[in-house]
Formats: sequence, structure tokens, C-alpha cells
Amino acid sequence: MITIGLAGWGDHDALYRTRQAAKAKLAAYSRLFGTVEVDSSFYAVQPQRNMEKWTAETPEDFRFVVKAYQGMTGHSRGAIPYADEEAMFADFKLALTPMRESGKLSCVLFQYPPWFACTRESVETLRMAKRFMEDIPCALEFRHQSWFVPQMRERTLAFMREEGWRHSVCDEPQAGEGSIPIVEAATDESHTLVRMHGRHAEGWHSSGQPNWREVRYLYRYSRQELEEWAERLRRLEAQSRTVEVIFNNNSGGDAADNARELMMLLGQTPPPIPEEPPERDPGVEQLELF
Repeated sequence: MITIGLAGWGDHDALYRTRQAAKAKLAAYSRLFGTVEVDSSFYAVQPQRNMEKWTAETPEDFRFVVKAYQGMTGHSRGAIPYADEEAMFADFKLALTPMRESGKLSCVLFQYPPWFACTRESVETLRMAKRFMEDIPCALEFRHQSWFVPQMRERTLAFMREEGWRHSVCDEPQAGEGSIPIVEAATDESHTLVRMHGRHAEGWHSSGQPNWREVRYLYRYSRQELEEWAERLRRLEAQSRTVEVIFNNNSGGDAADNARELMMLLGQTPPPIPEEPPERDPGVEQLELF
């Protein structure tokens, strides 16, 4: 099974064309896609009430990919607001309780930063994170090229299989050591995550600049690129029962369109996006009385 969704549900204005949809975006979104990536959990461990609310607003078969808190992946430059790492992981896991109990948690995504290179220390960091997460399904995404240079590719994949990490396959700009190639391989027979970041190489290194959110994921996939990905996804589906695709190329509002186009290329029928009915002319209503 291949399921397709977007990173976040709040920024895709083209999906919310009615007043009701604009007021209840997640509920409207979940009628159009079967999965979503929760990004707010990267910036702060979410209170359990948020997880409960999101779980309640979505259909029974809807799934969430929850991004690991930045303190858990080494993105935080300063001190973490916890006594220690064990307390931080415990708080994060507690927040997941409503999604886990409802069966709506697809996985937790551990996306490590561009400076997280393939070293012994990094390997131990990954082992520790997996121990802290216990039996919660976790997907692993690298940004440093060293994990997938030719001499390390198979060793990295083997490590992920041994440690129980699901592979987050990426499509992203090829922009030096802070980016990785497409590695078409599953490490878990039950689930593989695919994240589509776009291919805007110039914007990829815009972190720290005032407009980085506007340019980093500014990219619209062409039909040919999506056709190539449709074939890749079918091959991944032969390795993994569920392939979950998240489009993250939303700087220019392209993610939703690309996701729906890929659905069609895979033979899936995207649900129609509800439209606000046109306002009736009062004069016409009066005429219809007679």
C-alpha cells in the first residue's frame, strides 16, 4: 500500500476553499489525505491535549508521522529544558499516548542535522535514542552525506535493520555533504517513509537567513519527476508493505498539487476539494416562488 500526505496541515491554503474547512483544517485535510507529518513536535514537545485533539479530529484509518523534538536529534544548540535526556524522551513518549492507543501513530521521524556525520559517537547516539524509544516505531533520516557514500551505504542500511530503524528515503537537492542521495531501499518489511523535499539546491543552505522558510523548500516537481517516483514507490512497495510519502515542498504552495498528481499517477483517485457554493441572487430566489 502506498499512502500520500503532506508535511503539516495548516499551510496548504488551496485545500481549504470553504469557510468550514478554513475553521477546521485538520478535519478537512483528513478527508483528502490519509496521513500527515506533525512538524510542531520538532520545535516543542506537544502537550498531550494537542495529541488527543488531533486524534479525535481524524478518521479511524488516518495516520500521523510525528517529528522528533529537536533536543532529541541534536538540533538544539543550547541547553535542553529537561533534567537529562531520559526525562526528555519520557516526556515526548508520554505525549504520544493518545495516538499510540488509537493506532494512529505511523512512526516517529528522527531527522538528524547536516553536521551529524557517520562516526562511532553518532552510531552510539542512534543506539541510545532507539533504546529510549523502546517499542515505538521510528524512522531515521540523515542529512550528512557520509552515511551513504558508496563504501558506507550497505553498512548503514544493515545497521538500521539490526537496530530496528525504518528508513526515511529522501528526495532532496544534491548540494554537497549536507545532503544525501536517493537511497532506494527498505529496512523494515512493514513500513518505509519517503519524504519529498524538492530540489532547490540554492535554497537548501538558506538556514539562518531571514527568508529561509520561503526558499528552502521552494520547488515544484515536474510530471516526469513524479512519474519516476511512481516507479520507485512501486519498487519500494515490493520491499515494504506500507510506503508512506510526505511532500515537504511547500515554500511555494506546491506540495498539495504534487501529492494529488502523484496519487493519480499511482492509479489513486484524489478526493475532490470542497468548494464554497456560489451566493444566490435574492432576485432569482423571489422568481422561484412563482
